[in-house]
Amino acid sequence: MTERANDKVQQEATAARGRFARMLSLAEVKDVLNVGMPTVYALLRSGELRGVQIGGRGIWRVSEDDLGEYLDHAYQETQERITTGQISAGEDDTDG
Repeated sequence: MTERANDKVQQEATAARGRFARMLSLAEVKDVLNVGMPTVYALLRSGELRGVQIGGRGIWRVSEDDLGEYLDHAYQETQERITTGQISAGEDDTDG
């Protein structure tokens, strides 16, 4: 492949990466959130966390953007609950 063709392929790959968010496995989501897999599945089932099933074999992925949006919303919701006195900042943080 010529140098010019290589440059074009690299430019196209860079454009594709900018267009699509990185997709995380549920294990990666679990690690980022520091929760158990049952919690990750519950978040997906409830629609709180958006995910996509790829293929027919139960392969789930969550985009980094969707995980970020979930966390932003969770921070906002938590702050509102603290402000209204529904929870205190020091409540138990165990995960099932």
